[in-house]
Amino acid sequence: MKGSRRRFGARERFMLVLILPAFAILVAFQIVPILIGANASFRSWSLFDPQKTFVGLANYRRILADPIFYGTVLPNTLVFMVGSVTGGLVAGLGLATMLNRKFPGARLVRVGILLPLMVPPVVAAIMITWMFNDQFGVVNALLGTLGLEPVPWLVYRWTSFAIVVMTDVWLWTPWFTVLILAALQSLPLEPHEAARIDGAGPWQVFRNITLPLLRPVLMVCIVVRAIDAFRVFDIVWTITKGGPARSTEVFSIYAYKQAFVYLNFDLGTAASLIGAAIIMVVGGVLYKTLSYVVEVSR
Repeated sequence: MKGSRRRFGARERFMLVLILPAFAILVAFQIVPILIGANASFRSWSLFDPQKTFVGLANYRRILADPIFYGTVLPNTLVFMVGSVTGGLVAGLGLATMLNRKFPGARLVRVGILLPLMVPPVVAAIMITWMFNDQFGVVNALLGTLGLEPVPWLVYRWTSFAIVVMTDVWLWTPWFTVLILAALQSLPLEPHEAARIDGAGPWQVFRNITLPLLRPVLMVCIVVRAIDAFRVFDIVWTITKGGPARSTEVFSIYAYKQAFVYLNFDLGTAASLIGAAIIMVVGGVLYKTLSYVVEVSR
């Protein structure tokens, strides 16, 4: 009894009081909606005729059997995730390596690199949509000055998809840059100096010393960013809305349309839960694979 009282003394009770409001908000706005959605995914729950009849796994079978889902949505989502993460990582690594050196105006350049982080994704997507407009966009105007024909960028699937990926890379490159730059500035100098004394060139030092030391940070960046890219919604919806003809639709757009455009709340929640299961598997595989790579590099 005395041990129990010591464990739940005034300090512990005060900590519980501080945690309770955040826990209540988490339950009310996260856990309860997830449970309601999970319940709806096992029922016939159309928003215009909510019968709420239990149908078991029928909604999941309908989603997995939908050719739009497995033929367009899932490949688009995975391609977007790989393209966005790879592009942002390579660009961020390059910028961080350059900014890690001392040169006149370095602080001003670092501030400029952070500017995309200050732009809301929807605002950036609207700007990109106007830039690539086939009637009055600045990109086609530039092509016209070079004597080239205007291109209807947002009419074709792969040009539209490339614009979406490019926008996401532009928005997230500063995030990679900041994290990698902080890691670069915390690396020990002795291995680099020893490699230079042995006659290693800049590329050899980067490949054999810097990059292996950065692998734990790169692993965290890749896993976190991959999970976030899998659930992208705002820039895809703003630029293409999944078009043309649903050809750039990604997972979050598919679930949203099922629930709030076609009013099939049961299919929308089933799609969302399938997506949650997929990203848990993808995130776990990425984490295990990259953890193994980091351990082997040591």
